Amino acid sequence: MANIVLDPLDKELERRGHRFARYADDFLIMVRSAKAAQRVKESVTRYVEGTLKLVVHRAKSQSAPLKQCTFLGFQIGARGKVVWTAKVQERFKQRVREITSRNRGHRVQDVVAELGRYVLGWLGYFGISHTYRVLLELEEWVRRRVRLYYWKQWKRPGTRRRHLMALGISKERVKLASRSRKGLPTGVERKWSSVSAALRLWRMSGNSVVQGALTNRWLKEQGVPDMRANRFE
Repeated sequence: MANIVLDPLDKELERRGHRFARYADDFLIMVRSAKAAQRVKESVTRYVEGTLKLVVHRAKSQSAPLKQCTFLGFQIGARGKVVWTAKVQERFKQRVREITSRNRGHRVQDVVAELGRYVLGWLGYFGISHTYRVLLELEEWVRRRVRLYYWKQWKRPGTRRRHLMALGISKERVKLASRSRKGLPTGVERKWSSVSAALRLWRMSGNSVVQGALTNRWLKEQGVPDMRANRFE
């Protein structure tokens, strides 16, 4: 519908000789100066509202340097590289938090499958971003969320000991992670007594014993997506 309604806008911008990009009702017009940007913004607004009888969302419209503009969740970063926005990354993390919420009570296999579908779909769109270092950090954060879910699902110290030992952790090291009912070494339990349960669980998801059991390779075998391998170059 947007393409039909805004086709006259495309033709008008072409007639004026502007360089522009449009997707649905979101578009950018590139000009050479701030003065030209303000002038074009005002004239295009008049055309859209006066000729096409549409309403321009002024709060979302701006004249600004290209690196300060967002388009379809992307920005032009340093050295002209395309990067996703901070808002996009936060929405991604919020959705992963929802999928891996420790209170959902779903089977780990179902959670990992849902997570995989979401992450691969997200990468299918945002994977073109030149943010490799950020991608590595995001990938490790996703793995930690999965480790958190596993640790929460195992619940009891005995269950945690059994799983950790089955994954190759020695009995002596297992005691460090599972002897406390809160999932903390007993010597640390009192220190963390005032900290919320969620924060204690998050701390354990980064514990060396838990990471040594739920390795990156093991998580990949369970279906946790490899974000680096599935991004677009």
